[in-house]
Amino acid sequence: MDKKFIDQLKFNKDGLIPVVAQDYRTGEVRMVAYANREAIEKTLETGYAHYYSRSRQKLWKKGETSGELQKVKEIRIDCDEDTVIYIVEQEKNKACHTGERNCFFRNIEGEYVLNKPLPFETLQRLQELLKERIENLPEGSYTTKLVKEGFNRIVQKFGEESVETLIALMNRDKKEIIYESADMLYHWLLALTYLGIDITSILEELGRRFNKKKTK
Repeated sequence: MDKKFIDQLKFNKDGLIPVVAQDYRTGEVRMVAYANREAIEKTLETGYAHYYSRSRQKLWKKGETSGELQKVKEIRIDCDEDTVIYIVEQEKNKACHTGERNCFFRNIEGEYVLNKPLPFETLQRLQELLKERIENLPEGSYTTKLVKEGFNRIVQKFGEESVETLIALMNRDKKEIIYESADMLYHWLLALTYLGIDITSILEELGRRFNKKKTK
């Protein structure tokens, strides 16, 4: 990563800039912290997220003691050049010091919200759950039942749900299209997960097919 962009950044009077850590796979905001110039330089040099602690008045590497490292895939700057985003891979999937996957696990009413994924993170979060089910095979789980019946059965169910989705589409029944598509996506994702294919790789392939637009 090129360090030249650091000269463009507008640090505050304390020499700090807000940094949003956004997950590469799910798109969720994992945490928000501050960085000084040295922290950003260290991030560029090592490929792992570094921040500056205002309370301890020192540089810190995320996950250095806990193992919850953040591998930085990309750094982005906002239009005013006074905020930065680290696009990260959260290596152990828990970014918050409380043990939660991200620091924004409550809404303004104080309700726990991480069990209700937002639309843009749903498929990735579902795949995380499917991996866990495949590894642990909990009793009473529909996923466990299908996995025990074998891959051919999973593919068969995907085929059945695909046909039902096709019928709903042909009938132009929007309610049924939504319902059957959800069933189809679940079985498709289970088949991918069974084979060890991360949905991110498919989304990356789709991303590569976007028309490239030159920017200054």
